[in-house]
Amino acid sequence: MGKETKVKICGLQDVEVLKSMINLPIDYIGFVFARSKRQVSPVQAAGLMKVLGGWTGTYRPESVGVFVNPDMRHMAEVMEQAGLDIVQLHGQESPTLCRELKERFGVRVIKALSVKPDGSLHGVEDRALDLYREVVDGLLVDAYDPLYGGGAGVTFAWEAAKPLRTWAKNTNIPFLVAGGLHPENVLQVLDELEPDGVDVSSGVESNGVKDPVKIAAFVERVKRR
Repeated sequence: MGKETKVKICGLQDVEVLKSMINLPIDYIGFVFARSKRQVSPVQAAGLMKVLGGWTGTYRPESVGVFVNPDMRHMAEVMEQAGLDIVQLHGQESPTLCRELKERFGVRVIKALSVKPDGSLHGVEDRALDLYREVVDGLLVDAYDPLYGGGAGVTFAWEAAKPLRTWAKNTNIPFLVAGGLHPENVLQVLDELEPDGVDVSSGVESNGVKDPVKIAAFVERVKRR
């Protein structure tokens, strides 16, 4: 058996749904602060973080805040109200900004890149990936969305992510995959890309709301592979 794949459940908004996950082996809980139908305010996030703070399950997930080109004022408000373990960046954030976030707020940084239909990348300038080598703690690949950058809830051509997987492996940076994942296809992406972690949001929802049954099914398939 290989290394266990980590699971991130993203876009949490409801305290009761979060409580329903307490006995599941989930590694990361994601809160969206960028513009999105799953967006939460710093005050909402603080209430959700209180649930995580009192977590009694075997696993205690780390908190991940999802941002797109954040400014320091907004980031400071989020950190003051809620606090985060990790920030996940889906915009055109520079290596300098990544480093500043780490140093100022004591967080780890996951840089997200989105694969466009033509196979090109959004989120980093051409040939600039190596500039992030020393300043990111994870690389996430998602499907491109013209409105939000990522988080579209659709799959992408996984083949296009293989060079990024190789880069992450060679630089010893965790490699995560998102984009249209759900309980029925997550095993395919595990076989195709062998990621260190998978990130799901809409794929564990029913009628736009997080579904505890789908969450449990997704986690079980990943962890019992």
